[in-house]
Amino acid sequence: MPSFDIVSRVDRQEVKNAVEQANKEITNRFDFKGSDARVELNELVLTVYADDEFKLGQVMDVLRGRLAKRNVDVRSLELGAIEKISGDKVKRAVTVKVGIPQEKAKQIQKLIKDSKLKVAASIQGDAVRISGGKKDDLQAAIQLVKKSVADIPLQYINFRE
Repeated sequence: MPSFDIVSRVDRQEVKNAVEQANKEITNRFDFKGSDARVELNELVLTVYADDEFKLGQVMDVLRGRLAKRNVDVRSLELGAIEKISGDKVKRAVTVKVGIPQEKAKQIQKLIKDSKLKVAASIQGDAVRISGGKKDDLQAAIQLVKKSVADIPLQYINFRE
């Protein structure tokens, strides 16, 4: 029975490379001379440091640009609250989301069920498996999900005959 998986993944190496490039650009930019602006990576949690909230926004723009150039979807970033460190200095935790949240998976499953396509959706941990009798039905399911779900980045993998 043909099937495929819907997942939400991020290439960790590309995230690491984007952070390194962003830090390099920040050190070389004139408007950041003498400031403590930087991005630190710990697993899939980025911590963005800056001298004030305005510079924090600029560092975030640099980071988003570098992530986009490395094909890391910026929709997978979850911004934390801005925290004051000392004086005017601020930091912000940015989590890189991996996997489809349970409520979003249920929403995709319901969407597939309500579409009257001859396919079945099942939740497998942080992924959704779609299986059906014909390839055409599976491709219609992919198009349906692409149209309906825009708030998280999705990949369609493991297409099996």
